[in-house]
Amino acid sequence: MTSYGILSRGAGTFCCQLRAASSDAAWFGLLALGVEGLGRGGLGRAAASIKRGEGRDWEGRERAAEENPAPESGREGRSFQGFSSSQPFSGSSSSSSNSSSSFESERMDTFLFTSESVNEGHPDKLCDQISDAVLDACLAQDPDSKVACETCTKTNMVMVFGEITTKANVDYEKIVRDTCRSIGFVSDDVGLDADHCKVLVNIEQQSPDIAQGVHGHFTKRPEEIGAGDQGHMFGYATDETPELMPLSHVLATKLGARLTDVRKNGTCAWLRPDGKTQVTVEYRNDGGAMVPIRVHTVLISTQHDETVTNDEIAADLKEHVIKPVIPEKYLDEKTIFHLNPSGRFVIGGPHGDAGLTGRKIIIDTYGGWGAHGGGAFSGKDPTKVDRSGAYIVRQAAKSVVANGLARRCIVQVSYAIGVPEPLSVFVDTYGTGKIPDKEILQIVKENFDFRPGMITINLDLKRGSHRYLKTAAYGHFGRDDPDFTWEVVKPLKWEKPAAASS
Repeated sequence: MTSYGILSRGAGTFCCQLRAASSDAAWFGLLALGVEGLGRGGLGRAAASIKRGEGRDWEGRERAAEENPAPESGREGRSFQGFSSSQPFSGSSSSSSNSSSSFESERMDTFLFTSESVNEGHPDKLCDQISDAVLDACLAQDPDSKVACETCTKTNMVMVFGEITTKANVDYEKIVRDTCRSIGFVSDDVGLDADHCKVLVNIEQQSPDIAQGVHGHFTKRPEEIGAGDQGHMFGYATDETPELMPLSHVLATKLGARLTDVRKNGTCAWLRPDGKTQVTVEYRNDGGAMVPIRVHTVLISTQHDETVTNDEIAADLKEHVIKPVIPEKYLDEKTIFHLNPSGRFVIGGPHGDAGLTGRKIIIDTYGGWGAHGGGAFSGKDPTKVDRSGAYIVRQAAKSVVANGLARRCIVQVSYAIGVPEPLSVFVDTYGTGKIPDKEILQIVKENFDFRPGMITINLDLKRGSHRYLKTAAYGHFGRDDPDFTWEVVKPLKWEKPAAASS
């Protein structure tokens, strides 16, 4: 009998144990592999502990592997999957297989981590932008608007629905069509025709039960306003980039934004609105801090028209998208490129896939790093702590790192519906803190007010116009924009330990 069990998979170490048992012996072999990914402490080396028994020739297998090593990859030229190119990229000219690269990473105490992003024309992101455009319109006329706006879309149809209580006079259909048009959905050929698609609206007012519990029917002072719902939110920061964001996420996001730029400015006129990007980075764990070593893999899948050839797509993506975004120091002869690996991506947008608000929450935040409480952002006014709570803990985590308290930090906050004070605040610096985490937690509590009403005031979250629409594509964090007030670093006073000062 053989059983496989996962022993632990937490914020720290991932361990997998293989247990084999028979009637003759309780244990034949134990293989334990520890790979430190996101948690505190250093990167765990692979460890093996073998207890031998009948019928298990472990030493023989090891000898056979040494005598008959697997052949090394010998492919010449960089492989652009989907489109093949033997031309060097950034002066490089060779490629290695995924398996060999992964093996080398493990030997060198490095690991691979991947983040993805999607363009503004992705159907889910289209819905996020419509929902936030509605929020902007409501707040622009009535800063006290209570908005919970969802959007869904499929071929030739967009539906806006939810609960909105506002004094604003909002033309929902116009907002839908204007948003679709600004993205580039101007004909059925590209996935949606903004001027001729069906627009359905099903908006009701906020439940009076929720209103009285959270807002006291608008009679409460800001510090008394309760959370719009229960939940827990996370903020994350890391010193690996100037934005204090994960490099894998930053690069994937910037590649997507660059695709939109070269489409709209005409540099790559064959591009269409839909598209996805993905970047795998090789990291080294430096005592809990993440140190990027190189870009392992770049993946771009972008919608295109029918006139362009595969070779033209590959050449343009290399020259006009990848080169301007990814620093040359991260690219080497082993970097792998998958450029439109499906070979054809003409049908896209809502014609290719259905879209729904709130389905790209990892792309909106940290690309899989840190943690996520599960709540989406778009279409929600600041009383919804899914949004405002996530914004304030990002500011807290970023301020901890920017002030030199730690190289990496995650902050969690939790709420109960109708209750102003948070239920809990948690800080973890993954072992990179200059002072104990409990002291950093106290500094965070003294410098940040986590009550929803006060978050709204301190971050100026009642302001509309196009402010929230900007957050709905290419990430809510790490952006250099005055409207992203949660990205402003607060100065934190703390005393360095005597040993650290000397």
